[in-house]
Amino acid sequence: MQRTRSNRLTGLAYVAPALAFVLVFTVYPLGRMIWMSLHEWSLIAEPSFIGADNFRQAFSDRQFLASFLFTCQYTLLITPVLIVGGYLLALLTAPVSKMRAFTRTIIFVPVVIGLGVSSLLWYWLFSTDFGVINRILLDLGIVDEPVLWLGVDAGTSNFAISTSVVWKVIGFGMILFVGAIQAIPSEITEASHVDGAGYLQRVSRIVLPLTMRTVLLVTLVSVIGSLLAFDQFYIMTAGQPQNETATSVFYVYLNSFPYLKLGYGAALSLILAVTILAFTVVQMVLTRRSES
Repeated sequence: MQRTRSNRLTGLAYVAPALAFVLVFTVYPLGRMIWMSLHEWSLIAEPSFIGADNFRQAFSDRQFLASFLFTCQYTLLITPVLIVGGYLLALLTAPVSKMRAFTRTIIFVPVVIGLGVSSLLWYWLFSTDFGVINRILLDLGIVDEPVLWLGVDAGTSNFAISTSVVWKVIGFGMILFVGAIQAIPSEITEASHVDGAGYLQRVSRIVLPLTMRTVLLVTLVSVIGSLLAFDQFYIMTAGQPQNETATSVFYVYLNSFPYLKLGYGAALSLILAVTILAFTVVQMVLTRRSES
């Protein structure tokens, strides 16, 4: 009995730092945000309790609904590109070859670059006055005048930002897919060769089903990252034109800091968090079904 109690105390001592970290940096901020969402809270006046009024206002706020819709459109646009593109790159770089390490490195290098740095880089590349992309298009005769990529048209801006994000993060999915493909037992692939299966048959009937869990994982990470998109839109368009490229997180930022509506911003954050949680639950269910 004494030894069991000693083991429990030892185990508690080991987990105490991690538990304290979670309590201080996760549980307390979450509880504080929930409390703030129930108040009219600003930096220039005393908070006043208003209950669920912030949430009712959020669901009738046209700008918030528009930003949420734009975020969903951006997510639906970029996620399939990241999944399909990353998987195709993994299929190309998974086989053993002399150039395998080099090609993987070239594709993966942008992943280690900060999102703010990469957004500034692509802001310069898409610049109307001195951008390299417009210069190339003009020299090739594809366009007659510089294209206004950023801040003028929401569709063009979304395309430019999506291009920068794909360049930045597609290598992350590729590495995960490569690991999943290489984890397939060699006996299975050798048996498919003996049975005369072609390359496309092996990919569709063996490789893809056996890596489906990784596909779902990368999908989850991509969707969450897209729903939380902020840096690239803040740097490249700042929500222009007329907040048409303002994402949900960007709108939360506007209300929380420039507009000093901390309570309303907390309520918007909770709505976004619940949305992400719901998608995560769906992904977990799909993962279990794929395993069974």
